[in-house]
Amino acid sequence: MLSTNTLYLVVGILLLYLGAELLVDGAARLALGFGLKAAIVGVTVVAFATTTPELFVAILSGLDYSTSLGLGAIIGSNIANIGLVLGIAALIRPLSVNEDVFREHVPFMVLAAVLLVGLGLDGTLGRFDGGVFLLLLAAFTGYLFYRMQQTEGEVESDEVDLDEDVDPKLMDFAKLGGGLLLLLLGSRWLIQGGQGALEALGFGPRFVGLTVLAFGTSLPELAASVVSAARGEEELSIGNVVGSNIYNILAVLGVLALMVPLNVPTDTLSFDFPVLIVFTFGIIAIMLNNRDISRLDGGVLVGGYLVFFYFLLP
Repeated sequence: MLSTNTLYLVVGILLLYLGAELLVDGAARLALGFGLKAAIVGVTVVAFATTTPELFVAILSGLDYSTSLGLGAIIGSNIANIGLVLGIAALIRPLSVNEDVFREHVPFMVLAAVLLVGLGLDGTLGRFDGGVFLLLLAAFTGYLFYRMQQTEGEVESDEVDLDEDVDPKLMDFAKLGGGLLLLLLGSRWLIQGGQGALEALGFGPRFVGLTVLAFGTSLPELAASVVSAARGEEELSIGNVVGSNIYNILAVLGVLALMVPLNVPTDTLSFDFPVLIVFTFGIIAIMLNNRDISRLDGGVLVGGYLVFFYFLLP
């Protein structure tokens, strides 16, 4: 049984990665082709595309398995996005912080994290809480559209390498569709394999969500940020993580809480929430230092995530 679950787990992670790659590539090319700046694309299109695995996993796990599984996947994913994704990207190449992203988008990331902790202190996240998340998401989205209108046309569409033999937009939409299909299959198999394998070893839903599901759904962010850092596109790396952490809470938990009330375990209140706040404010402190994330900072972030993982072990 363990070997079958492991196979589901590995294939699920692979499909999530491939699906997110297609989704990110198609979405980013479409956005850049319409003239959006890289920093805006990172916070919006790429971030939302790489959040899709969390959306699928959280909703499917919350409806079919355990709400603790879905909540743990989101909290763990946000922690992994800061500790692992930004940490590893900074180890590859120091990341300069875009001033617009820091002033205009990072506050929404902080507000989302603080709001999650505040609303979850009573032990539940119900439909009212989900409505609050989605209301803030609407405000954030409206602000993004306002900013997009101000920056429209600042990036020319010929910056994107397009295949002249095939309608580029048709190809990009095909990538979006294929990516979504792979994400759906990958999400189901990741949940089934991850939960089965770890519960067979005696681990509970919270641990499964915070570790294997969180890591699996953070692979798209990791891939997008690492590739962006290697190419010297730091704006995409940081914008991707900031935007993903916003969408994870406001969009994913907002939708999930509207569909089914979420119980917040005691361990989440006493440990997971404080760790999320520490990582969130920690990355702000790092960004404030010369407006960059150095390799030393990257090492600290990765080390902090490994310490978090260690304390999760029974």
